[in-house]
Amino acid sequence: MAYGADELGMKTYVMAFLKRGPNQDRSKEEAAALQRAHLQNIRRLADEGKLVVAGPFLDKGEVRGIYIFNVTTLEEAQALTATDPAIQAGSLTMELRPWYGSAALMEVNARHERLAKKKLGE
Repeated sequence: MAYGADELGMKTYVMAFLKRGPNQDRSKEEAAALQRAHLQNIRRLADEGKLVVAGPFLDKGEVRGIYIFNVTTLEEAQALTATDPAIQAGSLTMELRPWYGSAALMEVNARHERLAKKKLGE
């Protein structure tokens, strides 16, 4: 079936909750460079089809944002998580959970490209 959908139009993903990490002590310049690298990694994962949805929460709480990975195992998601410069720097940590949702989410990135006037991480 299209996008790996089952008979209900659903599929397995891994959702990641990005949480504030232990290493927050950096200059504004260092923090800005790390954020750019983090956004560029998001763009790369989306371009590779591994990341379906990503975005920050707006309340500035401990949980900073989410990713929805187009993978079926926590191990695959862990390997992708390890490529994030913000994780590597200890600025963020991630809680990974298997999630069952609509296979139509696979259309999000293509539709987003048509709406965006600027690429993420630029």
